[in-house]
Amino acid sequence: MVPRLAKTWYIEYPINFLAHQLKSFFSRYFYFMKNFLLSTCGIILITNFLFGQIKRIDTTLKIGNVGYRIICSNKDTLTNEVDVRPIGFEHEAHESRMYVHGRIIRAEIDDLNGDGSPDLMIYTILGTRTWYGNAYAIVSISNKSFAVVGLPDVQLDAKYRPGYRGHDEFSLLEGKLMRKFPIYKDDDKDVPTGGKRIIQYQLTGSEDNGFKFKIQQSFETK
Repeated sequence: MVPRLAKTWYIEYPINFLAHQLKSFFSRYFYFMKNFLLSTCGIILITNFLFGQIKRIDTTLKIGNVGYRIICSNKDTLTNEVDVRPIGFEHEAHESRMYVHGRIIRAEIDDLNGDGSPDLMIYTILGTRTWYGNAYAIVSISNKSFAVVGLPDVQLDAKYRPGYRGHDEFSLLEGKLMRKFPIYKDDDKDVPTGGKRIIQYQLTGSEDNGFKFKIQQSFETK
């Protein structure tokens, strides 16, 4: 009887022990997966929330008595309709309608070409988790009318395209347009490790020849 009891205990103990270990393992596994999924969903929800906060735009920017009012519903990201209303211009300057790619997130006013008339920069983003920035200039022509000038596409430039995956940031510095974006190395997935690339643009041209942005200089930082 003793050997049989010992044998029975010997068989049941490993089974109970194994069951306990499996239960503990799966408990830890499901706990980890639950927190991982909650974190992932949280990141997605936060990202969508932040981009979802980009609402209708109705803002006025002026230098002195001259400037612009821009109105945009920010609904259609592919053909986003923008109303541009000049303020303080001569009477022949009328409201104009233009279309931009992406949602408007910000605008700045400055004299971009040194003619003494205020110009407007409009910044947009297209996409959510991987988003691309763009910029449009509203250039005053002697405060009588204005022209719309787009920015060169980085993805079409062989010099600046390597490592570019969007996440553009724009700002004005003494009438110059500054563009900054992270550089992705070939083996980078979500986190860029190549530093930052900064491009400085100058608005050139005239009413007769047309306006365009020209790259003045560029540099990279860590």
